[in-house]
Amino acid sequence: MITVESALETILKEIKPLGLESVDITSALGRVIGEDIAARGSNPPWDNSAMDGYAVRAADAKGASGENPAKLSVLYDLPAGSVPKGPVGQGQAVRIMTGAPVPDGADAVVMVEKTESGDGFVLIKTEPRTGENIRKAGEDFKAGDVVIKKGSLIRPAEISMLATVGVPFVLVHKRPRVAVISTGDELCDIMEAPPSGKISNSNGYALAALVAATGAVPIQLGIAKDTKESLRQKLTAALSADCIISSGGVSVGDYDFVKDVLKDMGSSMIFWKVAMKPGKPLAFGVIGGKPAFGLPGNPISSMVAFEQFVRPTLLKMAGKTGLFRQTFKAELTKDIKIKPGRMNFIRAELKATENGFTATPLDGQGSGMIMTMVRANSFVIIPQDSSGFKQGDIVSVQPFDDTIFTAVRPGY
Repeated sequence: MITVESALETILKEIKPLGLESVDITSALGRVIGEDIAARGSNPPWDNSAMDGYAVRAADAKGASGENPAKLSVLYDLPAGSVPKGPVGQGQAVRIMTGAPVPDGADAVVMVEKTESGDGFVLIKTEPRTGENIRKAGEDFKAGDVVIKKGSLIRPAEISMLATVGVPFVLVHKRPRVAVISTGDELCDIMEAPPSGKISNSNGYALAALVAATGAVPIQLGIAKDTKESLRQKLTAALSADCIISSGGVSVGDYDFVKDVLKDMGSSMIFWKVAMKPGKPLAFGVIGGKPAFGLPGNPISSMVAFEQFVRPTLLKMAGKTGLFRQTFKAELTKDIKIKPGRMNFIRAELKATENGFTATPLDGQGSGMIMTMVRANSFVIIPQDSSGFKQGDIVSVQPFDDTIFTAVRPGY
């Protein structure tokens, strides 16, 4: 039985990022860019005003104040999107809007709140500094600068940059297409009321949601019956995807055919069990050149195994480098007692306090108890050789969603 660390290392050694495709920038959010982006021009392209106000020569308003304003003649108005009609000379000013090019001769912009306008003139009530309220050409970046590096995650800021430098299409790593198969005669689709002895196929929908949350594309292939023929048919269809996930059928039951069918199809299975709880009966291998995971049938075991192994796999396939959840140190609010020998992932509620984080283990840790997973936002990680921790101990906690980083304010 392989350890969690060894299993993860073994899996990720087999995984390579997918190839590149060109997409328009409205579809690029969350993708990994596959090329350096260099600016074709500078930003700003020219000196421009950072304020609504008056473009002046700073020397013409030296010593100006509210009690002793400088009086300058106004040449013209210069709205954003227009070009200057002429330079600013001694004793002159141009009424300028935010973003408009600064006219030649002007070396400062006085904000409108510090002026008083008249008929053809303006009173400057403050002494401007040279360069005040002027955004200099190229102060953000210059032509030829690499503004987005290959391998970067495209966030809204990167979308803004792509639009700024005039790049409507960009090369990104492909999104993994992931086939999801549920196995077992006991399963029925959620569109039908489960007859006696049957349960709804929750794993198929949970795993598809987990796949989508990584940015990958889930392909639900439905339920494989407990026959080799049915399972082989589903796995053959799954070979059109980039990655294969099945749930159920990897334990030691008489009808657990996943191992046999995978071997019959020429797959290279690397391991079958992991020293973890929940999630011990977990298989990984390669079938038709595609990474294939056999996850446990119990819903919590399946979700925990996905978080620890499938999620980083899909992120690496998508070209991402940040593959793992951040872990935090937190104070335990209740005792945890376990039998050593496997790494345990205890569902818990992680909270931020003024003094750091607290982690509260939830009641109901059975691998079929979905309600506990609904209430949890993290796992307390118990090392393989540990028998647990006591209240007040500092433990490692792995959030599995963003709820810990959001806030609820009364009245909103």
